[in-house]
Amino acid sequence: MSRDTPDQISVRCVLMRGGTSKALFFHEQDLPPPGSRRDRFLLRAMGTPDVLQIDGMGGSRLVTSKVAIIRKSERPDADVDYTFAQLDVDRALVVHDGNCGNISSAVGPFAIDEGLVAADQPLATVRIFNTNTEKILVAKVQVASGKARVIGDCAIAGVPGTGAEILMDYAGTVGSKTGHLLPTGNVLDRITLEDGRQIEVTIADVVNPCVFLAAKDLGLTGSELPDAITNDHALIETIGEIQGKAGTLIGLYDHWKQHHLPGLPLAVLVAPPADYVDVNGQTQDARTIDARERLVFLGKCHDSMAGSGSMCSGAVSRVPGSVLNKVLPAGTTETAWLRIGHPLGVMEVKVMLDPASDPPQLAFETLSFPRTARRLMQGEILVPNDFA
Repeated sequence: MSRDTPDQISVRCVLMRGGTSKALFFHEQDLPPPGSRRDRFLLRAMGTPDVLQIDGMGGSRLVTSKVAIIRKSERPDADVDYTFAQLDVDRALVVHDGNCGNISSAVGPFAIDEGLVAADQPLATVRIFNTNTEKILVAKVQVASGKARVIGDCAIAGVPGTGAEILMDYAGTVGSKTGHLLPTGNVLDRITLEDGRQIEVTIADVVNPCVFLAAKDLGLTGSELPDAITNDHALIETIGEIQGKAGTLIGLYDHWKQHHLPGLPLAVLVAPPADYVDVNGQTQDARTIDARERLVFLGKCHDSMAGSGSMCSGAVSRVPGSVLNKVLPAGTTETAWLRIGHPLGVMEVKVMLDPASDPPQLAFETLSFPRTARRLMQGEILVPNDFA
């Protein structure tokens, strides 16, 4: 880190879009070591806490309040190490306990463009060790003239236009935090709320732990859009209680009230296929989806679908009798794809079981989905030096 003025320091930084999220990318060597000082630096850089994040680089949404920290790996099975940080918007909170599937898709292109890995043409395979979950992700990135390609014909819901496809495979992330696809050993668990209601859930762990529940059990149709969910404070408190109690069941917390409106496990509200109007006012046809999903974390509904949530959904869709499996149309699990209807459209994930896996604790040959990513800005970020 270099001090440019008495009041501000400059640190090299890249702003990247990965899938339907954006993050500040840093070389680890340029940041303070892990701990409270690094967290204070990241909060200052992002402009948190403030609902507009007006004095930083955040975009006032959780999907634009993210950080990726990268270094060349010393592991024989990885090319780069990647640490993810999720910053809340209106709370001075930096969360390090999970990964982001969308931002993960930008790690390969960043590593190639920064010269951290070989730029093999026309397709580079980048092995990424996520330090948050201690799991390996694999990115296949298109390369031209030694740089990650940007222009292509891959379209993903929630991102205008098209880009060069990046294929992300998360088959190696089953049991990211708990060691098991189904951490409780059960396909279904019942969570009793403080008001006496009982909610049937499936708790699973791929990329990040998730708790799946039927939207109808919370009085929802499954077609609600993010603002309607986020702004329903009673609903958000209920979902937070379910997350906290599910987290306690799988050992993330000592008590469900330990973290108010937690990030993990992600809450995934599911419903069977139906026509719905997305955020852009477009009608999504029930015939093009296998399930409607809405994902909630840190007290807010995701604007689209978290990549980690989509991968966990793909895995859980193949577990007979799971909350998600029960809403799927007949024949869905006989294909290699799961089509998820989210607030910005439809995303497809590829799911191929390992034929040697033993239900219900399944293993997978492939858990993957296509993304696009793009470097938006590069240079230095200026941060007031009052974070120290």
